[in-house]
Amino acid sequence: MSIKATPTPGAKLLTPTDHALILIDFQSQMAFATKSIDAVNLRNNAALISNAAAGFKVPTILTTVAEKSFSGPMFSEITDAFPGQKLLDRTSMNTWEDAAVIDRVNAIGKTRLVFAGLWTSVCIVGPTLSALDQGFEVYVIADACGDVSDEAHERAMERMIQAGVRPMTSLQYLLELQRDWARGETYEMTTGYAKKFGGAYGLGVTYAKTMFNAHEG
Repeated sequence: MSIKATPTPGAKLLTPTDHALILIDFQSQMAFATKSIDAVNLRNNAALISNAAAGFKVPTILTTVAEKSFSGPMFSEITDAFPGQKLLDRTSMNTWEDAAVIDRVNAIGKTRLVFAGLWTSVCIVGPTLSALDQGFEVYVIADACGDVSDEAHERAMERMIQAGVRPMTSLQYLLELQRDWARGETYEMTTGYAKKFGGAYGLGVTYAKTMFNAHEG
């Protein structure tokens, strides 16, 4: 049997309209004990995915745990990308056990969910495995998650992957939403986020534009 290739994207690639992003417990107290990624990279990656989601109009849920009594406010890099959006504060470590969050998931109505947050082994494992059990397709942005040790983060990622969760990275998330540099309506936005939050790749974009007026498209 022969197979004929066509210039069309695979169904497993994310698009801006086919998923919801759930950002969990990006809070001061959680970050203090995070050792698997340094705080600068964590905040930068959180900013990258938040701005990408906001820019591409991806429905996004922001949730905290014990914000007023223990864990502190959500990173401003995230809340600044979603001005005025209500944060859903919980008592449960497993976001999926919070009725208000699940009401929002159901209101959005997407069967594909992307997760990021602190800590990987508790606050990300819990909802991702729960969502998988209920038939959702689940992704985790690995470098926008962190844990109390490298071991804790890596074992949590392995556990989720073995269960069927699909891992990705922050820059990958941004570029997968753009996916074609000929999409001029979002080109400047995407490269702008890359230049601001995209590390060495963003420096390269800045250099090419400044020195040679180069353009990805």
